[in-house]
Amino acid sequence: MTEDIYYLEPYTKSFARRFRIDKLYYEGKTEYQYVQCFYNEFFGKILFLDEKIQSAQIDEYVYHESLVHPGLITHSCPRKVLVLGGGEGATIREVLRHNIVETVTMVDIDRQLIDLCQKYLPEWSDGAFSDPKTHLIFGDARKYVEDTEEKFDAIISDLTEPVEKGPSIYLFTKEFFEKIFEILAEDGIFVLQAGSADPYYHQFYVSLASTLEKVFPLVRPYWSFVFSFGMPWGFILASKKADPLEMDEKEIAKRVRNRRIRKIKFYHSTLHKGLFVLPLYLIKGLKRTEILTDEKPFIWKL
Repeated sequence: MTEDIYYLEPYTKSFARRFRIDKLYYEGKTEYQYVQCFYNEFFGKILFLDEKIQSAQIDEYVYHESLVHPGLITHSCPRKVLVLGGGEGATIREVLRHNIVETVTMVDIDRQLIDLCQKYLPEWSDGAFSDPKTHLIFGDARKYVEDTEEKFDAIISDLTEPVEKGPSIYLFTKEFFEKIFEILAEDGIFVLQAGSADPYYHQFYVSLASTLEKVFPLVRPYWSFVFSFGMPWGFILASKKADPLEMDEKEIAKRVRNRRIRKIKFYHSTLHKGLFVLPLYLIKGLKRTEILTDEKPFIWKL
């Protein structure tokens, strides 16, 4: 009888989660990050980067629909979209559900990771990489944002968290957000995944919200519970004009219908405003934050 093999996901010194590896697809280091991809009978396929869970087959749609649709629905006409990170391809998959989108540019530094995801997690992208609207660029997201002369209606940040020695440390700072602001159209919207929103580890999330408030006139933090993460997850919408809370349910449903957004499993018109209702501990946390800068970025210690 073969002995079971388990993967231990560290969270704090006092807490970790254990996953049985029913089938190992890949384990190794790309130029930029450590990758583990395996199958678990309960969660399905799972992707870890630098020992942090990124996606699981059972509920990746919850994360990706939460990241994409509140922002794009808030924008009246998002034709040009920029996605930073998102190596699995599920973020651009969700963007392309909006038939009004004409181009989606995806910038990711890790070509090898994208190749691995295409090989082992093709369900995530569901053909999005080969869609004629998709333009894939391999490179550093910060350099792209600083150098581009294009303007975008919406920018979505699906970057890995700023772990020590990782590629994303300077992609969550005030200086970077100022560059994001510059390349957004006059009615542009920026959305980013903002880390855990649990009672223990939410300082990164609330500090991002405060940092964005130094750059954007309107900032709306929101959240969703992601089952495979085992915790609530934070997102932030930063806007030059449009407010996601000003649309009524009928208008949201109309935009979903007119854009022919189909095959979604989580997001809907009634849920939209509910995502922006925060618990009291996060509301209080928003009053105890730090402004993240290039000189003093947030770094998760591994």
